[in-house]
Parts: sequence; structure tokens; C-alpha cells
Amino acid sequence: MKIRPDQLHNHLQQGIAPVYLLSGDEPQQLLECGDTIRHSAHSHGYDERQVMEAATHFDWDILAAEAASLSLFAQRRILELRIPSGKPGREGAKAITDYLASPQEDTLLLIILPKVEKNQQKTKWFTTIEKSGVVIQVWPVKAAEMPRWIQNRAQHHGLQLTRESIQFLAQQTEGNLMAADQEIEKLRITHGVGNITLQEVAASASGSAHFTIFELMDAALSAQTARALKMIRTLKVEGTPAPVVLWSVAREVRLAASVAEALSRREPPAAVFKRQKPPVWQSRQQLLTSGARRLPLQGWYRLIKKLAEVDQAIKSSGDPWIVMEEILLGMRGA
Repeated sequence: MKIRPDQLHNHLQQGIAPVYLLSGDEPQQLLECGDTIRHSAHSHGYDERQVMEAATHFDWDILAAEAASLSLFAQRRILELRIPSGKPGREGAKAITDYLASPQEDTLLLIILPKVEKNQQKTKWFTTIEKSGVVIQVWPVKAAEMPRWIQNRAQHHGLQLTRESIQFLAQQTEGNLMAADQEIEKLRITHGVGNITLQEVAASASGSAHFTIFELMDAALSAQTARALKMIRTLKVEGTPAPVVLWSVAREVRLAASVAEALSRREPPAAVFKRQKPPVWQSRQQLLTSGARRLPLQGWYRLIKKLAEVDQAIKSSGDPWIVMEEILLGMRGA
């Protein structure tokens, strides 16, 4: 059967299924669902855990061998099968269906993989898991759903955030659940449980270069060059490591260049954003598209070469901040 992530806790209170499949491209929810299953299994006596990584050239006979082997340390155990490609292939599909034809009573099979496409969901191995166990698919949280997710997570940590605080965090983290969870945990450690004001949330966020750097690149992409230069100089004065700033600058420049390449081929920018891992937040797609149009393709290529100069300056005695300012200036176009 299929259940949603928010139904998992109640499901596990009714007992452990012989097989669970977790799939999706949202790492925070995938991690938490896996941890919830492992914790519940441990409370039911599944004290041993064997992890198998089904990468390229994986020997699928190992699954049957592990299932047939006797545990030396525990009566019950978890076999955790990770499939990074999201597709087990012909041999893997057969190995999974063969295992589920006669699953071991003392063994829980936990399969973790990226998003399973619709055509894969119609295959025998997937439908067999649906019939024999539980399938949980996780999806990125949409912009409209992000405030509620933040509110629920804050309440889980014993925090009460104002509506303005929730909106502020939702805007700053842009669908990144892991970043939002880290900020909430930081607030709990700093202020303890109870009510948290917008001022406290903003002060906590301003102490993290993650947010300021994103604001920096938004200013550069929207041709607010003076503001972008002021921000990067502030980051330098505050002691933000140059490699941290370079990471964000390089990511945005390369992404904008990819959009510019797509535009030169008359390919819709949406195709570029769809290929990104993690995906580009919807609210930033228009900003990146308009920013990419501001320079000809060769201009973006020149800025990519500049990124190598920044990296070299960091590794030597040069000044990477000057070169990064040149990149920001170059992003404004003609």
C-alpha cells in the first residue's frame, strides 16, 4: 500500500511491515522517514542492520545471500537496500520479486531510492512491493506549503513563531527543508522553548552567511550592482570565508550561463531548471532568466573563467574579493 510521510507514525504503531520503499528527491523528508522506520524497528527487536549499495555492477545475488544467512548477533535485523539510480534493472527487479515471494520473518527490507518515475511504478517489482509492504513517496514542499511546514516543525521543537517570522524563514530558505530545520534548531538552542519574535529570527538568520549570500546574488542578478557591491564588502569585513561566497557566486553564474545557452538554442529555460538537482525554487526562476538575458552567452563564459581566477587567488596570496567584485560588475550587462 501507499501512505504519505505524515501517516507513517500512525502506521508503525500498528506493527512493522516486511518491506518498505522510500523514494523521492527531497533529502530531509527521505532521511526522516528512514530514521522513523529504523527507530520503530529497533523498538520491535530489529537490532542488527546491514546496508547494501546497489550501484553500477552490484551483484544482486548478495540480496538473496544476505536474506538466507543467519544473524550472529540479533534475532531480527534490517536489510537496507539503497539504489542511487532509482532503477534496479532487470537483475535487480528479479532479485527483489524473488525475495518478496518468500520474505524472511525475522528480516525487514528497507529500500531507499530517488524519485520513481511513473513507468517504473507499473513494473512487477514495484507493484509487488505495494502488495507486500508499504511505499512512501516524498515530494518537495511547494512554496504555498512551506509556512505550514515551518510552523509544524517549530512546534515540534517547542517554539511558537509569529506569522511574520514564519513568512520570513519561508522566504529565506526557499523550500530547502534542511536549511529551515537547521535554523529552527539554532533558535531552540539559542532561545529555548517558547515564543520567538521576528527580531530574534532575523538576528539569528543574519548571523548565517547562507542568507546574506543569497541576497547578494539576487541583487547581482537583478542588476542592483551598487547594493551587491556593498553586500560583498560587508561580508568581507564580517569575516565570511571567501570560499563560502565563491560557492554561491559560482553556482549562480554557472546556472545563469546554462539558461543563456538554452536561450541561444531557443530552448525554454524551464527545461534547464527541471534538470537541476536540487531543483531551482519557482520564485527564483524568473530572476535567473531575466539575469541570463542581460549578458550575451560569451559574456557568461568570460565570467566562468573569472571564477577560476577567484579560486586561484584563494589558494595563493591574491585577493579573491576584488575578482568577485569584477564578476558582480560583469553581471550587470551593458
